[in-house]
Amino acid sequence: MQTKIFNQEQSIFNRFIAEIRDTSIQNDPMRFRRNIERMGEIMAYEVSKDLIYTDKSVTTPLGIAIEKVPSEEVVIASILRAGLPLHQGVLNYFDRSENAFVSAYRKYNEKGDFDIHIEYISSPSLDGKTVLLCDPMLATGTSIELAYKALLHRGKPKHVHIVSLIASQAGVQYVENMFKDEPATLWLGAVDEELNAKSYIVPGLGDAGDLAYGSKI
Repeated sequence: MQTKIFNQEQSIFNRFIAEIRDTSIQNDPMRFRRNIERMGEIMAYEVSKDLIYTDKSVTTPLGIAIEKVPSEEVVIASILRAGLPLHQGVLNYFDRSENAFVSAYRKYNEKGDFDIHIEYISSPSLDGKTVLLCDPMLATGTSIELAYKALLHRGKPKHVHIVSLIASQAGVQYVENMFKDEPATLWLGAVDEELNAKSYIVPGLGDAGDLAYGSKI
């Protein structure tokens, strides 16, 4: 499994990731969502370089041009609800892709511990297709694992690209181990060292779903 980390290079991407972390900017949900969407667009562009391309003849007003275009069938899969702005950014570039959605949430017990529960899945067939699995925060890695296992009921992908904005080092190791024998690539905006007692990434950015769409009860 390959792992690629965007903020290790200098680019405009780093401004967007700085803004989604910034408490003085997080109080603007529209800007928060738009920044995530823009990062999804940048990451989609980079993912596109790893796809297979074929020649296509294009008729212009003056002749025939030969252009290389992606030939793979792509499915964008996202974990609800926090994954929606990232999904939209990726979809802006992979606008001919199919789409899949998985609901995953933390169910807490009286001790404050939690399990990840999957309640809903909507997906086309994934057999032989390229899947871009989007979740803005990769904390423990359990959500990605359960979402992927749920998606496997819809078929076996040819390749899986996991797209996350901020990850913990523990989550990265977990996912790399999970996909060590799979055709997969991990695309990350940044990697933070720590997970706190509630399994939130530190410094991270907080709860991406709440910042994008409002707090929940």
